[in-house]
Amino acid sequence: MENKYRISTERQLLDIDMIHDFLSTKAYWSLKIPKETVIRSIEHSFCFGVYKDSEQVGFARVITDYSTIAYLGDVFILESHRGKGLSKLLIAAIMNHNKLQGLRRWILLTGDAHGLYEQYGWKELADSSYWMELHNSKVYQKQ
Repeated sequence: MENKYRISTERQLLDIDMIHDFLSTKAYWSLKIPKETVIRSIEHSFCFGVYKDSEQVGFARVITDYSTIAYLGDVFILESHRGKGLSKLLIAAIMNHNKLQGLRRWILLTGDAHGLYEQYGWKELADSSYWMELHNSKVYQKQ
Protein backbone atom coordinates (compact mmCIF):
# COMPACT_ATOMS: atom_id res chain seq x y z
CA MET A 1 0.00 0.00 0.00
CA GLU A 2 1.19 3.48 -0.79
CA ASN A 3 2.52 5.45 2.17
CA LYS A 4 0.33 8.40 1.21
CA TYR A 5 -2.69 6.87 2.96
CA ARG A 6 -3.33 7.53 6.63
CA ILE A 7 -6.06 7.21 9.25
CA SER A 8 -7.12 10.09 11.48
CA THR A 9 -9.73 10.71 14.17
CA GLU A 10 -9.40 14.48 13.84
CA ARG A 11 -12.99 15.64 13.35
CA GLN A 12 -11.99 18.90 11.65
CA LEU A 13 -10.47 16.93 8.76
CA LEU A 14 -13.72 15.16 7.86
CA ASP A 15 -15.14 16.01 4.44
CA ILE A 16 -18.81 16.21 5.34
CA ASP A 17 -19.91 16.76 1.74
CA MET A 18 -18.09 13.63 0.53
CA ILE A 19 -19.38 11.55 3.45
CA HIS A 20 -22.95 12.70 2.86
CA ASP A 21 -22.70 12.13 -0.89
CA PHE A 22 -21.52 8.55 -0.40
CA LEU A 23 -24.02 7.69 2.33
CA SER A 24 -27.00 9.28 0.56
CA THR A 25 -26.33 8.00 -2.98
CA LYS A 26 -24.16 4.86 -2.79
CA ALA A 27 -24.59 3.16 0.59
CA TYR A 28 -27.42 0.62 0.52
CA TRP A 29 -28.06 1.17 4.23
CA SER A 30 -28.64 4.94 4.13
CA LEU A 31 -29.85 6.01 0.70
CA LYS A 32 -31.36 9.50 0.70
CA ILE A 33 -30.14 10.24 4.24
CA PRO A 34 -30.42 14.00 4.84
CA LYS A 35 -27.19 15.94 5.27
CA GLU A 36 -28.37 17.26 8.64
CA THR A 37 -28.74 13.67 9.87
CA VAL A 38 -25.21 12.81 8.72
CA ILE A 39 -23.85 15.88 10.49
CA ARG A 40 -25.67 15.00 13.71
CA SER A 41 -24.50 11.37 13.53
CA ILE A 42 -20.89 12.52 13.16
CA GLU A 43 -21.22 14.95 16.07
CA HIS A 44 -22.30 12.10 18.34
CA SER A 45 -19.81 9.44 17.19
CA PHE A 46 -16.11 8.65 17.34
CA CYS A 47 -15.15 9.04 13.68
CA PHE A 48 -12.28 7.72 11.58
CA GLY A 49 -11.26 9.16 8.23
CA VAL A 50 -9.00 7.57 5.64
CA TYR A 51 -6.92 10.10 3.72
CA LYS A 52 -4.67 10.12 0.70
CA ASP A 53 -2.60 13.23 1.19
CA SER A 54 -5.33 15.75 2.15
CA GLU A 55 -8.22 14.03 0.30
CA GLN A 56 -10.62 11.94 2.35
CA VAL A 57 -11.21 8.56 0.67
CA GLY A 58 -12.84 6.53 3.45
CA PHE A 59 -14.85 6.77 6.63
CA ALA A 60 -16.21 4.85 9.61
CA ARG A 61 -17.85 5.82 12.84
CA VAL A 62 -18.17 4.17 16.21
CA ILE A 63 -21.08 4.83 18.53
CA THR A 64 -19.87 3.98 22.01
CA ASP A 65 -19.88 4.68 25.72
CA TYR A 66 -16.10 3.92 25.69
CA SER A 67 -16.66 1.47 28.55
CA THR A 68 -18.89 -1.46 27.64
CA ILE A 69 -20.19 -1.37 24.09
CA ALA A 70 -19.49 -0.04 20.60
CA TYR A 71 -21.47 -0.07 17.37
CA LEU A 72 -19.41 0.13 14.18
CA GLY A 73 -21.21 1.75 11.29
CA ASP A 74 -21.05 3.70 8.05
CA VAL A 75 -17.81 2.00 7.01
CA PHE A 76 -16.75 2.73 3.43
CA ILE A 77 -13.85 3.34 1.07
CA LEU A 78 -14.50 5.31 -2.10
CA GLU A 79 -14.64 3.01 -5.11
CA SER A 80 -11.63 4.66 -6.78
CA HIS A 81 -9.44 3.68 -3.80
CA ARG A 82 -10.65 0.12 -3.22
CA GLY A 83 -8.41 -2.90 -3.69
CA LYS A 84 -5.49 -1.31 -1.84
CA GLY A 85 -6.06 -2.81 1.60
CA LEU A 86 -7.60 0.38 2.98
CA SER A 87 -10.62 -1.30 4.57
CA LYS A 88 -8.26 -3.59 6.46
CA LEU A 89 -6.13 -0.61 7.50
CA LEU A 90 -9.27 1.19 8.69
CA ILE A 91 -10.74 -1.72 10.66
CA ALA A 92 -7.35 -2.49 12.27
CA ALA A 93 -7.01 1.17 13.32
CA ILE A 94 -10.48 1.12 14.86
CA MET A 95 -10.09 -2.21 16.65
CA ASN A 96 -6.66 -1.23 18.02
CA HIS A 97 -7.48 2.34 19.05
CA ASN A 98 -6.60 2.92 22.69
CA LYS A 99 -10.00 4.54 23.47
CA LEU A 100 -11.81 1.40 22.32
CA GLN A 101 -10.06 -1.27 24.36
CA GLY A 102 -11.69 -3.41 27.05
CA LEU A 103 -15.23 -3.19 25.69
CA ARG A 104 -17.52 -6.09 26.53
CA ARG A 105 -19.36 -6.04 23.20
CA TRP A 106 -18.95 -4.74 19.66
CA ILE A 107 -21.83 -4.87 17.19
CA LEU A 108 -22.32 -4.04 13.53
CA LEU A 109 -24.63 -4.69 10.62
CA THR A 110 -23.27 -5.69 7.22
CA GLY A 111 -24.83 -7.07 4.11
CA ASP A 112 -21.67 -7.78 2.17
CA ALA A 113 -18.45 -7.51 4.20
CA HIS A 114 -18.54 -10.51 6.51
CA GLY A 115 -15.14 -11.72 5.30
CA LEU A 116 -13.47 -8.44 6.20
CA TYR A 117 -14.79 -8.37 9.75
CA GLU A 118 -14.14 -12.06 10.36
CA GLN A 119 -10.42 -11.32 9.91
CA TYR A 120 -10.66 -9.23 13.10
CA GLY A 121 -12.51 -11.80 15.20
CA TRP A 122 -16.10 -10.81 14.40
CA LYS A 123 -18.63 -13.66 14.27
CA GLU A 124 -22.29 -14.07 13.44
CA LEU A 125 -24.59 -13.86 16.45
CA ALA A 126 -24.31 -17.02 18.53
CA ASP A 127 -27.88 -16.68 19.74
CA SER A 128 -30.02 -14.13 17.93
CA SER A 129 -32.92 -14.78 20.31
CA TYR A 130 -31.38 -12.20 22.68
CA TRP A 131 -31.58 -9.44 20.10
CA MET A 132 -34.53 -7.26 19.21
CA GLU A 133 -34.83 -4.34 16.85
CA LEU A 134 -37.08 -1.50 15.90
CA HIS A 135 -36.17 -0.78 12.28
CA ASN A 136 -37.68 1.90 10.08
CA SER A 137 -36.19 1.17 6.66
CA LYS A 138 -38.09 4.05 5.03
CA VAL A 139 -37.05 6.78 7.48
CA TYR A 140 -35.10 8.74 4.83
CA GLN A 141 -37.75 8.45 2.12
CA LYS A 142 -40.03 11.39 1.47
CA GLN A 143 -43.56 10.67 2.69
